Amino acid sequence: MRQKPIYVEIEMRSDLDKLWEYTQNPSLHKEWDLRFSNITYLHKQPYEKQKFLYETRIGFGLKVSGTGETVGVINEGSSERVSSLAFGSDHPLSLIQHGSGYWKYIQQDNGKITFLTQYQYKTAYGLPGKWIDRLLFRPLLGWATAWSFDALRLWIEQNKHPKHTIRSAIVYVIICLFFSLFWFYQGFTGFETSIFAGTAEIGMGMLWLIPLKRKWIIHAGQACIFAGFAFVGSEILLSMLLCVFSAASGVLSLQLPSAWHTKRKRKK
Repeated sequence: MRQKPIYVEIEMRSDLDKLWEYTQNPSLHKEWDLRFSNITYLHKQPYEKQKFLYETRIGFGLKVSGTGETVGVINEGSSERVSSLAFGSDHPLSLIQHGSGYWKYIQQDNGKITFLTQYQYKTAYGLPGKWIDRLLFRPLLGWATAWSFDALRLWIEQNKHPKHTIRSAIVYVIICLFFSLFWFYQGFTGFETSIFAGTAEIGMGMLWLIPLKRKWIIHAGQACIFAGFAFVGSEILLSMLLCVFSAASGVLSLQLPSAWHTKRKRKK
């Protein structure tokens, strides 16, 4: 039941020095990477690898801590750089025992940089730990890595600080939950008059809970539905408000980081 390594790749407009600083400086790194709440570099000698401590808050006042070491390779005059790392944790809440991976930076001729990572790890707690990793933890960790890479891209390209994008993302999740609950309510009450309409409305509610690649289509379709309700005179004021709300939240969704903006499989 050996799992494939986690792989994430993204392109962004930057130069090597700037991207290197945003990813190798721990005070900047922790700002955009959802996987870490804090990163502390330890004192080292010039010939030693850089050792560090990391923490990840998992909610309810709990956090997981671990240690690692990293080394960056800069070849002067080259269009590529590589940073490798090893990490591990003996924290009782950590599913990861130890692992390793790398970051690679490739300067393209079009002014963009291909930034990619691949890493693998061994899980704790035997067979139960492997199944938890397979079904839940690894997909979530892969998504968090991809989302973070796109948040970094927005920070570098558009100067959108990750703290602001995270707040906007939380607001957007609340909006999706609101629309989902709205359609579920409409669906269950709609069964009294039409099974077909009730089923369709519940289906609409479920769509709002799915992380679709082109979610803006749902926003646009819903805005049209509410506009149609207003046109036929069904609760005109409420329908128009929901129409505008749907369109505005659709615009917001296009400005947020997304794991869909990355590549998750290595080219053969």
